[in-house]
Amino acid sequence: MEEEIKKDECTCDCNCKEHLEQDECCCKDNDKIDKKDKKNKKIEKNKYKDEIEKLKLENKKKEEEVLIARADLINYRKRKDEEVARLLKFCNEDLIKQFLPIMDNFERAIKLDDDNLEDEVSKFLEGFKMIYCNMQQIMESFDVKAIDGANKLFDPVYHNAIMVEHKEGVEPGMVLEVLQKGYIYKDKVIRPAMVKVSE
Repeated sequence: MEEEIKKDECTCDCNCKEHLEQDECCCKDNDKIDKKDKKNKKIEKNKYKDEIEKLKLENKKKEEEVLIARADLINYRKRKDEEVARLLKFCNEDLIKQFLPIMDNFERAIKLDDDNLEDEVSKFLEGFKMIYCNMQQIMESFDVKAIDGANKLFDPVYHNAIMVEHKEGVEPGMVLEVLQKGYIYKDKVIRPAMVKVSE
């Protein structure tokens, strides 16, 4: 049986009706309630702590996802800018490739001319030569250059060997003759030169 505490012996400041009338301390029950409250508060505090930790982890994951997405976007933009720059740099490549056979035909026609500049063929080809010169200037303005191949060492990047011939006094692997001109557009080979190579 619980020992009763007289009003005089009670140390609490309680002024409740029960305390005043019955000379009993109501703080014993309050202590039990306080202990329960403290226990509940501790449980709640731990519960909130767990939730806070969980939210912190989720927040960290989301931040990492945002950083990854931002990095992906930056990389995509760089790739896209490089691709656009490359496309713009070589945007005329297809047109120039279609233009090259016309240049070849003009060169073949000009080669028909002989030493006699007074005959009808020479007078006729004079106009061809003027047109050909204009076409060369246009090609140069677009940074298109002919590959210089004759009497050079064969290079598979710039040359396409279609014939091989043995020639005295010439070391193997030298370009003997350019059969069809090759061309470089800016820093890219758009057509390798067809050449005859020494063996």
